[in-house]
Amino acid sequence: MASKPLRKNSSRPGTESSPVRSARQRILDVAIPLFYREGARAVGIDTIIAKSGVAKMSLYRSFRSKDGLIAACLEERDKSYWRWFDGVVARHPGDPREQLRGVIRGIAKRTSNPGYRGCLFLNTATDYADPWHPGRKLAVRHKETLASRLLNVCCQLGVRDPMALSRQLVLLINGAQATAGMLGKKTQMELIAAAESLIGGAAGTRESRRVKTAERRKA
Repeated sequence: MASKPLRKNSSRPGTESSPVRSARQRILDVAIPLFYREGARAVGIDTIIAKSGVAKMSLYRSFRSKDGLIAACLEERDKSYWRWFDGVVARHPGDPREQLRGVIRGIAKRTSNPGYRGCLFLNTATDYADPWHPGRKLAVRHKETLASRLLNVCCQLGVRDPMALSRQLVLLINGAQATAGMLGKKTQMELIAAAESLIGGAAGTRESRRVKTAERRKA
């Protein structure tokens, strides 16, 4: 009887099936919620090793240092955040006002959840003041990206000063994330009304100027 041909191993380095990737992912799965709940500075490497069940050598082979692990955790959260953000925007094609409303409503809902413990990026930036710390650098990059993406949507609104509006929205969002769980859900949901006022005011200013210009021309 002819023997069956051996199957080739389809796993490649860096895929989910490789031992290194599997250990890395187990570490991230433990570290991300721990850093989020307790703060990266408060969580020791030994705790992560114990809870993830990997050897210390595997951790340092994947991340080299705790700072490297912090950066990797933020990278993962950054990717998931923009997947969510893009999904919200995609539900309102060609309607920038509804895109902004969708993002704001989503953030208000997220920050009102009982398990919400603030923005991981803001928390990390608070824990690590050194501008060269990889965690802080990634936190700054995340907020800069938020400002840039909001600016892109605000530019499509046709308001007089989209840059000012996008910056105001970033400040509003950061404030909501920072006060989450402190003042109650009712106050937290005021984010929606506050954002609506900013957006309406920016659009109203542009419309008001247009009307005044038209009136002067008629005169």
